[in-house]
Amino acid sequence: MNRNLSQTGIAAGICALACAYSSGASAAESLADTQPATPAFLAAGGADAHPVQIEAVDDDVLAHQTGKYAGNDMISGMVLNVLSQWQLPNGATAAAQGTLTVEQSTSNQLSASVQTSAKVTDPVPGGTTRRNSGATPDTSVSGGQNVAVNGVSQVTQVAGNSNIGMNSATIDYNNSATQQLTGANSPSASASNANGTITAGIAFGNNGINVTLQTPAGRATQNIMPSNTAQAGSIAQLLQIAGNNQQVANQLQLSLQTQQLTAQMIRQTGVLQALRNIR
Repeated sequence: MNRNLSQTGIAAGICALACAYSSGASAAESLADTQPATPAFLAAGGADAHPVQIEAVDDDVLAHQTGKYAGNDMISGMVLNVLSQWQLPNGATAAAQGTLTVEQSTSNQLSASVQTSAKVTDPVPGGTTRRNSGATPDTSVSGGQNVAVNGVSQVTQVAGNSNIGMNSATIDYNNSATQQLTGANSPSASASNANGTITAGIAFGNNGINVTLQTPAGRATQNIMPSNTAQAGSIAQLLQIAGNNQQVANQLQLSLQTQQLTAQMIRQTGVLQALRNIR
């Protein structure tokens, strides 16, 4: 289904987050804290050699530096794929996935479409129970859902043995065709087993995304926060496993489509950046 520009605030938020991530506007730690004042290969020079002085630079200074990065005006579209999967040792599975596609027309108008799907399979008659699901009722995992991070957070909490868990988030600028996940043209989807012990759900709405898998052995979630929250534009992936022999994965892939620049536009951009640096 197509949506107009006012309904694609989530796309703008995701693109802004990706651009901020790629431009490296803030540094985790200063170079002065991780490198010696004089590099060894320079300190061993002759009598006329002058040691290199390293000076820490604040983030507000770095934020005004120019270089090669993807600005908002360069992004012409995007494809966001999210997928969460859980496999229990008794053969039961849960999966929720969705794709958000934003395209720009020749008249610079944006259109968005969403596909979602959720599926639960349970070979145990009457629904999976704790006894055969690998869950360990004497253990618990909690607290990870309360972690607050502006940016991308990946939290894994495990209480059990022989588990496989993965949180994966990738952002790329590959203009080649991106494989989209298959699903219905709906902003949400949900599924559960017979007695509701395993559920899978995904929802696009309120400029955010929420994916949740719930099993007797724990839960897996992926959230992209809307712009009106304290964690505006953030991505959070969480795995909480209280069991044995569980296989769980959260995957998020954001592919940004960039405008193709002509040779003349590349030269003009290079000259402009050089003039800014001189200034």
